[in-house]
Amino acid sequence: MSIVETTVAVPAHLESNVFGQFDEHVKKIEKTLHVTVIARDGSVKVLGSEHASKKAADILRSLTELALGGNTITAQNVDYALALSFEDKENAIVEIDQDSICHTISGKVIKPKTLGQKKYVDAIREKMITFGIGPAGTGKTYLAMAMAIQAFKNDEVGRIILTRPAIEAGEKLGFLPGDLQSKVDPYLRPLYDALYQIMGPDSFQKNMEKGLIEVAPLAYMRGRTLDNAYIILDEAQNTTPAQMKMFLTRIGFGSKVIITGDMTQKDLPSGSQSGLDIAVKVLRGLDEIAFCTLTSLDVVRHPLVQKIVQAYEDYEKKQRPPARPRSGADRPGRKKERT
Repeated sequence: MSIVETTVAVPAHLESNVFGQFDEHVKKIEKTLHVTVIARDGSVKVLGSEHASKKAADILRSLTELALGGNTITAQNVDYALALSFEDKENAIVEIDQDSICHTISGKVIKPKTLGQKKYVDAIREKMITFGIGPAGTGKTYLAMAMAIQAFKNDEVGRIILTRPAIEAGEKLGFLPGDLQSKVDPYLRPLYDALYQIMGPDSFQKNMEKGLIEVAPLAYMRGRTLDNAYIILDEAQNTTPAQMKMFLTRIGFGSKVIITGDMTQKDLPSGSQSGLDIAVKVLRGLDEIAFCTLTSLDVVRHPLVQKIVQAYEDYEKKQRPPARPRSGADRPGRKKERT
C-alpha cells in the first residue's frame, strides 16, 4: 500500500480548537482512519493511503470551516464527521452549521447539528404537521420549541401551545402533593426548561399571563379548536389511539403542529397500543404531513449517550423473534389437497 501525503491549511490560531485538548480530536481521526497527522506552522500534513488521507483531510477542512464560523469543536462534531466520512458526506457538517434557527437568551445560536436534525427542521418549515420520532438526545423537542418561538416572535402565529400526555414512568399522579396543576407540572418541566432557556423567564411569564403561551396536559385539548397557533405534542408515544385522534382533529386554520416521540420509551399499561404507532401507519403518505426518523447518529448529548442508545438498539434487535416463514399451506388462496 502506497503512502500518500495530503496538505491541509489550518490557521495557527485555530489549531488548538480543531485539534482539541491534548490533540484528542486529531488522535481520534488518526486511530479511526489509520492515518498520521503532522502540524507545522499553519500547514497540516496527512499521511496514509490515498482514500484514507483524502477523507481525513476533508474532515480537517470541515472542522476548520466550523472553527472559522465561531464554533467550539467538540468530540460530537468529530464523531459525526467521521461517521459521515464513511458515507462520503464529511463536508455536510459545514452546510448543516449554516442553518441558524434563533438565539437563546444568553446569545447562543440554536441550529441543527446533524443531517437528521437538518431534515427535521426543513420538514417543520415546509409541512403543516411534522412527526419527529427518535431516541432521547436527538433534539426533537428542543428544536421544535426553537422553531415555535421563532415563528411566534416573527408574528407567523398568535400563540404557542405545548402539551404532553400525563402518563408517568412507574408513578401515580395521586401520590403527589398539591392540586392538579402541581401534579402535572413535573411532567411538563422539560417544556418549561426549554422556554426559559430560549425566551428568558420574564418574557415567558408575561406571555403566559396573556395566554399567548400555554403549557397543559393533553387532556385539556379536548373540545377545542386551535387556530393560528404553533402546537407541540411531546412524548406522543404515551398517547392512546383515541387521544392522538382527538389531538389531530383539534387543528384549525393557520396552525402548525409538531409531534415528537420515542417508540422505545412507552409508559402505557402493558398491552395498550400507542397512538403514535397507529398514527404513523394511518397517516403516512398524506400531503402536508412529514415523518422524520432520527437515530443514534443524531444524538447530540454526551458521546456516551449515543453509545448507550446504540447499545439498547442492538440489544432490542437481538430480542425480536425472527419472522416465521409462511408455509405453502398458510398462503392465501391455496387449498389443502385431499388425501
